Amino acid sequence: MGVLAAGLLAACGTAATTSSRVPNAVSAEDLAKVTLKVGDQKGGSKSLLTAANLLADAPYKIEWATFTSGPPLLEAASAGAIDVGGVGNTPPIFAAAANAKIAAVSVAKGNVTSDAFLVPGDSPLKEVADLKGRKVAVAKGSSAHGQVLLTLRKAGLSTKDVTLNFLQPSDAYAAFTQKQVDAWAVWDPYTAQAELEAGARVLATGEGTSNGYTFQVAGTAALSDAGKNSAIKDLLIRLAKAQQWADTHREEWARAWAEETGLKIEVARAAVDRGGDLPVALDDAVVKSEQDLADAFSEDRTLPGKVDFAKFTDRRFQEDLKAARGGNS
Repeated sequence: MGVLAAGLLAACGTAATTSSRVPNAVSAEDLAKVTLKVGDQKGGSKSLLTAANLLADAPYKIEWATFTSGPPLLEAASAGAIDVGGVGNTPPIFAAAANAKIAAVSVAKGNVTSDAFLVPGDSPLKEVADLKGRKVAVAKGSSAHGQVLLTLRKAGLSTKDVTLNFLQPSDAYAAFTQKQVDAWAVWDPYTAQAELEAGARVLATGEGTSNGYTFQVAGTAALSDAGKNSAIKDLLIRLAKAQQWADTHREEWARAWAEETGLKIEVARAAVDRGGDLPVALDDAVVKSEQDLADAFSEDRTLPGKVDFAKFTDRRFQEDLKAARGGNS
């Protein structure tokens, strides 16, 4: 992976990338010629924008690509196969460790109880400490991977005290239901699906450990392209508005999500009822929280060396997003 172009990045203490480093906005005529390639997970962004009626009038074309989790999505963003996409709190850290050509450009905060350590309903395990020596399924580099690290650490354990089986959600679900693993660390809607369809029991949630952040992350090549940069700004504003809409229209959002993904409506409702992501400022507090998580992975020796998360953030869109949030921080 190449090193990120310094001219595209905002420093941790900088409110936004300076205007000289950002392409000028393009005309409506030129924006109409842009095709923005957007990465999605389990229908999240596409179905959310559709449900909120914020997709049909986009002034550019969108090509959607669906990924099983954040790490492969960010690999695609770094390679230029997609321009922007949504991931949890951990994938950008692993991408940064690999010097990926990406930058986090917006952030939202969700309900951390959707991030869960699950065990079968009849499991003898009663608390996190009981996981010592057990097999845990998790998608490598996903937000659930971060949850594993922090939850185990809170219980006085490390990732070396368990056997991590690195599986994408569909494979992990099969392993979990067939009891090939003792526990599964995952996020909604998979948490809700396992609870309702497989009788899973929650051993621990992200409460008190997870920061609950999700990010929209763009490839640096897309950010340096005037047309795509303008399209990304527009998309981020639409997503911020859609997230706020979903918080007050939960039933409509659940139905749209179920229709888009094939989830049972009961699963979508359970996930939505826990509360969705709401846009927040990509500020120093967010960067510090992510840096703390990155440092925890380094201390655990899951990642080699130290990751400087601030170098992989870009705040150029923050003023526009503040307006989209109604001026709230």
